[in-house]
Amino acid sequence: MRSHNQTLLLLFLITSIVSTNLHYTDNATFINNYPEPDWVTVSGIYTAWTVMTIIGILGYWLYTQTKLWLSYLCLSIYSITGLSSPVHYFYGAMSNFSIKMHAFIWLDLLTGASILGFVIWSGLLLREWQPQK
Repeated sequence: MRSHNQTLLLLFLITSIVSTNLHYTDNATFINNYPEPDWVTVSGIYTAWTVMTIIGILGYWLYTQTKLWLSYLCLSIYSITGLSSPVHYFYGAMSNFSIKMHAFIWLDLLTGASILGFVIWSGLLLREWQPQK
């Protein structure tokens, strides 16, 4: 069962990493087109993505090592990478965003939700952290 769950988590993580990479790269490349606060910088965007992605990969590795509570913590933190994408909408009207930008924002939201959903499913519903009987 855990092997199947590891594969599912890996699929969610890879999808999220690709999605956030596309979005964050687009945001950094076209920073002047994204409505956002002045303190957001190109280097800050790349740094945030790199740090958060490392946390996500660490979360997956911890999951494979059955260090589930640490894994859940890392994966929950990593999910913010995608779940926070709609914050863009606080800084501009929906019409300020291109269809591409909307697609990246909503895809990130979905992939971040899939990671957090996995944590909830694994931890609260399956209770994988409990010793096997």
